[in-house]
Amino acid sequence: MKRTSSYLMAALAVSALGTALAQTSATDEIAKYRQLLADGNPAELWEMRGEELWKKKDGPREATLEQCDLGKGPGVLKGAYVELPRYFKDVNKVMDLEQRLIHCRTTLQGLTLEQATKTPFGSTANQSDIEAMVSYITAQSKGMKMAVSTRHPQEKAAYEIGKQMFFYRGGAHDFACATCHSANGQRIRLQELPNILNKSNAQAAYTTWPAYRVSQGEVRTMQHRLNDCFRQQRFPEPVYGSDLITALTMFLAKNAEGGTYNAPALKR
Repeated sequence: MKRTSSYLMAALAVSALGTALAQTSATDEIAKYRQLLADGNPAELWEMRGEELWKKKDGPREATLEQCDLGKGPGVLKGAYVELPRYFKDVNKVMDLEQRLIHCRTTLQGLTLEQATKTPFGSTANQSDIEAMVSYITAQSKGMKMAVSTRHPQEKAAYEIGKQMFFYRGGAHDFACATCHSANGQRIRLQELPNILNKSNAQAAYTTWPAYRVSQGEVRTMQHRLNDCFRQQRFPEPVYGSDLITALTMFLAKNAEGGTYNAPALKR
Protein backbone atom coordinates (compact mmCIF):
# COMPACT_ATOMS: atom_id res chain seq x y z
CA MET A 1 0.00 0.00 0.00
CA LYS A 2 2.84 2.36 0.90
CA ARG A 3 4.64 1.51 -2.35
CA THR A 4 1.48 2.25 -4.39
CA SER A 5 1.11 5.57 -2.60
CA SER A 6 4.73 6.44 -3.35
CA TYR A 7 4.27 5.59 -7.02
CA LEU A 8 1.17 7.78 -7.14
CA MET A 9 2.96 10.72 -5.52
CA ALA A 10 5.89 10.33 -7.90
CA ALA A 11 3.56 10.22 -10.90
CA LEU A 12 1.78 13.37 -9.76
CA ALA A 13 5.11 15.12 -9.23
CA VAL A 14 6.31 14.16 -12.71
CA SER A 15 3.01 15.31 -14.21
CA ALA A 16 3.21 18.65 -12.41
CA LEU A 17 6.83 19.10 -13.49
CA GLY A 18 5.91 18.27 -17.08
CA THR A 19 3.10 20.83 -17.05
CA ALA A 20 5.38 23.48 -15.58
CA LEU A 21 8.07 22.77 -18.17
CA ALA A 22 5.52 22.87 -20.97
CA GLN A 23 4.21 26.22 -19.76
CA THR A 24 7.72 27.62 -19.40
CA SER A 25 8.66 26.32 -22.83
CA ALA A 26 5.53 27.86 -24.39
CA THR A 27 6.24 31.18 -22.70
CA ASP A 28 9.83 31.13 -23.92
CA GLU A 29 8.77 30.31 -27.46
CA ILE A 30 6.24 33.17 -27.50
CA ALA A 31 8.97 35.53 -26.27
CA LYS A 32 11.29 34.35 -29.05
CA TYR A 33 8.51 34.82 -31.60
CA ARG A 34 7.95 38.41 -30.48
CA GLN A 35 11.67 39.09 -30.57
CA LEU A 36 11.93 37.85 -34.15
CA LEU A 37 9.16 40.21 -35.25
CA ALA A 38 10.12 43.18 -33.08
CA ASP A 39 12.33 44.85 -35.69
CA GLY A 40 9.50 44.89 -38.21
CA ASN A 41 6.47 45.79 -36.12
CA PRO A 42 3.58 46.51 -38.53
CA ALA A 43 2.34 49.12 -36.04
CA GLU A 44 4.75 51.51 -37.75
CA LEU A 45 2.32 51.62 -40.69
CA TRP A 46 -0.45 52.73 -38.33
CA GLU A 47 1.86 55.38 -36.88
CA MET A 48 2.59 56.81 -40.31
CA ARG A 49 -1.07 56.92 -41.25
CA GLY A 50 -1.86 58.46 -37.87
CA GLU A 51 0.60 61.27 -38.47
CA GLU A 52 -1.02 61.99 -41.83
CA LEU A 53 -4.46 62.11 -40.21
CA TRP A 54 -3.20 64.33 -37.38
CA LYS A 55 -1.93 66.88 -39.89
CA LYS A 56 -4.79 66.53 -42.37
CA LYS A 57 -7.42 69.25 -42.68
CA ASP A 58 -10.76 67.62 -41.97
CA GLY A 59 -14.34 68.28 -40.95
CA PRO A 60 -16.61 71.26 -41.66
CA ARG A 61 -13.93 73.61 -40.33
CA GLU A 62 -11.19 72.22 -42.57
CA ALA A 63 -8.83 72.12 -39.60
CA THR A 64 -5.99 69.84 -38.56
CA LEU A 65 -5.55 68.43 -35.07
CA GLU A 66 -2.22 70.16 -34.60
CA GLN A 67 -3.73 72.52 -32.02
CA CYS A 68 -5.23 69.69 -29.98
CA ASP A 69 -4.17 70.02 -26.34
CA LEU A 70 -3.51 66.62 -24.78
CA GLY A 71 -2.37 68.19 -21.53
CA LYS A 72 1.07 69.54 -22.42
CA GLY A 73 -0.15 72.47 -24.50
CA PRO A 74 -1.66 72.80 -27.99
CA GLY A 75 0.03 70.42 -30.42
CA VAL A 76 2.55 69.03 -27.90
CA LEU A 77 2.65 65.24 -28.18
CA LYS A 78 5.97 64.31 -26.60
CA GLY A 79 5.31 63.05 -23.09
CA ALA A 80 1.55 63.60 -23.28
CA TYR A 81 0.46 59.97 -23.19
CA VAL A 82 2.44 58.97 -20.12
CA GLU A 83 0.47 61.58 -18.14
CA LEU A 84 -2.96 60.41 -19.33
CA PRO A 85 -5.69 60.09 -18.15
CA ARG A 86 -5.67 63.54 -16.53
CA TYR A 87 -7.95 66.39 -15.51
CA PHE A 88 -8.68 68.96 -18.22
CA LYS A 89 -9.84 72.32 -16.96
CA ASP A 90 -11.53 73.32 -20.24
CA VAL A 91 -14.08 70.50 -19.89
CA ASN A 92 -13.88 70.13 -16.10
CA LYS A 93 -13.38 66.37 -16.22
CA VAL A 94 -10.80 63.61 -16.42
CA MET A 95 -10.18 62.25 -19.91
CA ASP A 96 -8.10 59.46 -21.40
CA LEU A 97 -6.43 59.81 -24.79
CA GLU A 98 -9.33 58.54 -26.85
CA GLN A 99 -11.86 60.72 -25.05
CA ARG A 100 -9.64 63.73 -25.61
CA LEU A 101 -9.29 62.90 -29.30
CA ILE A 102 -13.07 62.86 -29.61
CA HIS A 103 -13.16 66.28 -27.95
CA CYS A 104 -10.55 67.74 -30.30
CA ARG A 105 -12.17 66.30 -33.41
CA THR A 106 -15.54 67.80 -32.49
CA THR A 107 -14.33 71.19 -31.22
CA LEU A 108 -11.44 71.86 -33.63
CA GLN A 109 -12.64 70.13 -36.78
CA GLY A 110 -16.37 70.45 -36.23
CA LEU A 111 -17.16 66.77 -36.58
CA THR A 112 -20.29 65.39 -34.97
CA LEU A 113 -19.93 62.93 -32.11
CA GLU A 114 -21.05 60.16 -34.45
CA GLN A 115 -18.40 61.12 -37.01
CA ALA A 116 -15.67 61.48 -34.38
CA THR A 117 -16.32 58.03 -32.93
CA LYS A 118 -16.88 56.18 -36.21
CA THR A 119 -15.04 52.85 -36.42
CA PRO A 120 -13.13 52.95 -33.13
CA PHE A 121 -11.95 49.39 -33.75
CA GLY A 122 -10.90 48.64 -37.31
CA SER A 123 -10.60 45.64 -39.59
CA THR A 124 -8.79 44.93 -42.83
CA ALA A 125 -11.82 46.00 -44.83
CA ASN A 126 -12.68 48.96 -42.60
CA GLN A 127 -9.67 50.75 -41.13
CA SER A 128 -9.93 52.85 -38.00
CA ASP A 129 -8.62 56.42 -38.07
CA ILE A 130 -8.71 56.43 -34.28
CA GLU A 131 -6.39 53.44 -33.90
CA ALA A 132 -3.97 55.06 -36.36
CA MET A 133 -3.93 58.40 -34.53
CA VAL A 134 -3.55 56.71 -31.15
CA SER A 135 -0.57 54.78 -32.54
CA TYR A 136 1.07 58.00 -33.73
CA ILE A 137 0.41 59.94 -30.52
CA THR A 138 1.51 57.22 -28.11
CA ALA A 139 4.71 56.57 -30.06
CA GLN A 140 5.84 60.10 -29.19
CA SER A 141 6.18 59.05 -25.54
CA LYS A 142 8.37 55.99 -26.10
CA GLY A 143 11.13 55.70 -23.54
CA MET A 144 9.45 58.03 -21.06
CA LYS A 145 8.25 57.13 -17.56
CA MET A 146 4.59 56.75 -16.68
CA ALA A 147 3.63 59.70 -14.50
CA VAL A 148 -0.15 59.90 -14.13
CA SER A 149 -1.33 62.40 -11.53
CA THR A 150 -4.01 61.90 -8.89
CA ARG A 151 -3.48 65.31 -7.30
CA HIS A 152 -6.68 66.89 -8.57
CA PRO A 153 -9.83 65.77 -6.68
CA GLN A 154 -11.42 64.53 -9.92
CA GLU A 155 -8.29 62.52 -10.79
CA LYS A 156 -8.35 60.94 -7.35
CA ALA A 157 -12.07 60.21 -7.70
CA ALA A 158 -11.52 58.62 -11.12
CA TYR A 159 -8.79 56.40 -9.67
CA GLU A 160 -11.07 55.23 -6.84
CA ILE A 161 -13.94 54.49 -9.25
CA GLY A 162 -11.53 52.57 -11.48
CA LYS A 163 -10.34 50.60 -8.47
CA GLN A 164 -13.91 49.70 -7.58
CA MET A 165 -14.52 48.59 -11.16
CA PHE A 166 -11.41 46.41 -11.08
CA PHE A 167 -12.80 44.46 -8.12
CA TYR A 168 -16.47 44.57 -9.09
CA ARG A 169 -17.91 41.11 -9.73
CA GLY A 170 -20.81 40.52 -12.07
CA GLY A 171 -21.95 39.11 -15.38
CA ALA A 172 -22.96 35.54 -16.19
CA HIS A 173 -19.72 34.14 -14.72
CA ASP A 174 -19.57 36.43 -11.65
CA PHE A 175 -16.16 37.65 -12.83
CA ALA A 176 -14.20 40.80 -12.05
CA CYS A 177 -11.02 42.16 -13.60
CA ALA A 178 -9.40 41.00 -10.37
CA THR A 179 -10.49 37.41 -11.02
CA CYS A 180 -7.75 37.10 -13.62
CA HIS A 181 -5.41 39.94 -12.70
CA SER A 182 -4.87 40.02 -8.94
CA ALA A 183 -2.65 36.97 -8.33
CA ASN A 184 0.74 35.80 -9.56
CA GLY A 185 1.24 32.88 -11.93
CA GLN A 186 -2.21 32.76 -13.49
CA ARG A 187 -2.77 32.03 -17.18
CA ILE A 188 -5.39 31.16 -19.76
CA ARG A 189 -4.01 28.43 -22.01
CA LEU A 190 -0.62 29.87 -23.15
CA GLN A 191 -1.47 33.44 -22.18
CA GLU A 192 0.08 34.74 -18.98
CA LEU A 193 -2.22 36.95 -16.92
CA PRO A 194 -0.35 39.85 -15.30
CA ASN A 195 -1.07 40.62 -11.67
CA ILE A 196 -2.04 44.30 -11.92
CA LEU A 197 -1.65 44.69 -8.16
CA ASN A 198 2.03 43.84 -8.57
CA LYS A 199 3.86 47.01 -9.63
CA SER A 200 6.31 45.42 -12.05
CA ASN A 201 3.50 43.38 -13.63
CA ALA A 202 1.30 46.47 -13.92
CA GLN A 203 4.14 48.40 -15.55
CA ALA A 204 4.93 45.63 -18.03
CA ALA A 205 1.27 45.24 -19.00
CA TYR A 206 0.17 48.86 -19.31
CA THR A 207 3.24 50.25 -21.03
CA THR A 208 2.89 47.91 -24.02
CA TRP A 209 -0.51 49.15 -25.22
CA PRO A 210 -1.54 49.98 -27.88
CA ALA A 211 -0.14 46.97 -29.69
CA TYR A 212 -0.23 45.26 -33.05
CA ARG A 213 -2.12 42.00 -32.54
CA VAL A 214 -0.65 39.37 -34.89
CA SER A 215 -3.75 37.21 -34.47
CA GLN A 216 -6.00 40.06 -35.62
CA GLY A 217 -3.75 41.89 -38.05
CA GLU A 218 -4.66 45.20 -36.40
CA VAL A 219 -3.33 47.70 -33.88
CA ARG A 220 -5.49 47.61 -30.77
CA THR A 221 -5.78 50.44 -28.27
CA MET A 222 -6.34 50.36 -24.51
CA GLN A 223 -10.05 51.02 -25.12
CA HIS A 224 -10.21 47.88 -27.27
CA ARG A 225 -8.27 45.84 -24.72
CA LEU A 226 -10.70 46.77 -21.94
CA ASN A 227 -13.71 46.32 -24.20
CA ASP A 228 -12.53 42.78 -24.95
CA CYS A 229 -12.01 42.06 -21.25
CA PHE A 230 -15.62 43.06 -20.57
CA ARG A 231 -16.72 40.76 -23.40
CA GLN A 232 -14.79 37.84 -21.92
CA GLN A 233 -16.39 38.49 -18.53
CA ARG A 234 -19.82 38.46 -20.24
CA PHE A 235 -20.45 42.04 -19.15
CA PRO A 236 -22.47 44.44 -21.33
CA GLU A 237 -20.28 46.13 -23.93
CA PRO A 238 -19.07 49.50 -22.55
CA VAL A 239 -19.89 52.67 -24.46
CA TYR A 240 -16.88 53.80 -26.47
CA GLY A 241 -15.13 56.75 -24.83
CA SER A 242 -17.15 56.43 -21.63
CA ASP A 243 -16.13 57.88 -18.25
CA LEU A 244 -16.28 54.35 -16.86
CA ILE A 245 -13.47 53.14 -19.12
CA THR A 246 -11.47 56.31 -18.41
CA ALA A 247 -11.73 55.61 -14.68
CA LEU A 248 -10.57 52.00 -15.10
CA THR A 249 -7.73 53.22 -17.31
CA MET A 250 -6.76 55.73 -14.62
CA PHE A 251 -6.47 52.91 -12.08
CA LEU A 252 -4.33 50.81 -14.42
CA ALA A 253 -2.14 53.72 -15.52
CA LYS A 254 -1.48 54.88 -11.97
CA ASN A 255 -0.54 51.36 -10.92
CA ALA A 256 2.03 51.39 -13.73
CA GLU A 257 3.65 54.60 -12.43
CA GLY A 258 7.38 54.75 -13.07
CA GLY A 259 7.29 52.13 -15.82
CA THR A 260 9.08 52.94 -19.08
CA TYR A 261 6.59 53.35 -21.89
CA ASN A 262 7.35 51.17 -24.92
CA ALA A 263 4.47 51.09 -27.37
CA PRO A 264 2.94 50.55 -29.86
CA ALA A 265 4.18 47.06 -29.10
CA LEU A 266 3.70 43.64 -30.66
CA LYS A 267 1.48 40.93 -29.19
CA ARG A 268 0.18 37.55 -30.30
